[in-house]
Amino acid sequence: MRILFAHKECEMPSLRENRSPFRRPTNVSLDAKLVEEAKELGINVSRASEEGVAREVKAERERRFREENREAFEDWNKYVEENGLPLERFRHF
Repeated sequence: MRILFAHKECEMPSLRENRSPFRRPTNVSLDAKLVEEAKELGINVSRASEEGVAREVKAERERRFREENREAFEDWNKYVEENGLPLERFRHF
């Protein structure tokens, strides 16, 4: 990038333009002592926050899926209890 824009500094893209289109800056409030400790330990607070939010999103989606499909799971379990697995005769274990 340095060579490409060596003669035309004004045309150099801004840092904001270089960011992935899939990432968005966000403000969050975190415990100051926790942030300081994370920095001392070399933890990337942004990445750790993103990973934490990703875990929570995944857990909530799974919870909602189980709740939305609870009746189907119960029906299937009842069917298996009464009739066994449909292709059980082909199992070798």
